Amino acid sequence: MSAVVDERVSDEVEALEAILMDDVVIKRVGDVPDIIETVVHPSTGDDTDQQFVCVTLEVKLTPEYPDTSPDVVLRNPRGLDDMLLASINSQIREKLNDCLGQPVVFELIELIRENLTERNLPSGQCVICLFGFTAGDVFIKTQCYHHFHSHCLATHLISGLRNYQEEYEILPNWQQMSVSPYQQSCPVCRTIVTCDVETLRKAPPPLESMTAAPFCVTDELKDLQHKMSALLAQQRAKGGVVSTGYTGPPPLTITTPADNENNVVATNGPPAAEAAAKPEPAAPRHNGNGSNSNSSPGSPNGRPVYRGPFRGFNRRGKPGRRGRGGAR
Repeated sequence: MSAVVDERVSDEVEALEAILMDDVVIKRVGDVPDIIETVVHPSTGDDTDQQFVCVTLEVKLTPEYPDTSPDVVLRNPRGLDDMLLASINSQIREKLNDCLGQPVVFELIELIRENLTERNLPSGQCVICLFGFTAGDVFIKTQCYHHFHSHCLATHLISGLRNYQEEYEILPNWQQMSVSPYQQSCPVCRTIVTCDVETLRKAPPPLESMTAAPFCVTDELKDLQHKMSALLAQQRAKGGVVSTGYTGPPPLTITTPADNENNVVATNGPPAAEAAAKPEPAAPRHNGNGSNSNSSPGSPNGRPVYRGPFRGFNRRGKPGRRGRGGAR
């Protein structure tokens, strides 16, 4: 017998499916709606290329919903910093308290969409140049919703292609035939992307890079360098770092349980004097044709020694001609 679904929930689910259509996913347990999931984008009309941020809204309905608040989670944010996400989560909690007792999922979607529309500009830094995004910057959004200055991404892709070609040229010919062709990839998640490098390289550099103060070594940076140097020395002293020309203690080794058992047996074995007193077995004698020691006459496991002519590769053999060592 199927569970009874609150009429308010049924009406809300039908309305969401009618308005959002394929953009909403309703996960059910039997016939009862359990989780409502949708990806929220900013309002930019039909111009999806201008949607630079997005977030996935997941609403898990409680058995008493809408008389109790559902569990709301924001997942996979793109172009949003922690401060903005904290602000949206705070507004969501207030909306849940205000709308207690009535369906609230569509209200949450609209609330999130309004925030994304107001801040439809990627926050954070470009991971290539480490400068932020400001008004007037020319940037690009990849298919995986990661953002880079167009100038920076062009430089990255050109450098990646050059490195690929340099590595390809030093490979032997037989190995070059099996190497996969070069593919552009996202610097963040390595997803395959498709970009017009010639168009990207025409974009100007980031505005902050042109107005930034010249680089200088500050006291804070010097202090960080000293800390990192001390940490490196500590790791080397413990054998955790091995570099060219390193003459310190032996590096750390990872052993298996079998190695540990062998070490225990070697430690608890007979003394060195007894081991030295034991006669060592005679080294196996090999005859001229490379047969093993078990091939001696009378050996039950032995194989008869082959005394016939040597049949090696037919170096002179040609198609249609019998050479030395060929089939007779």
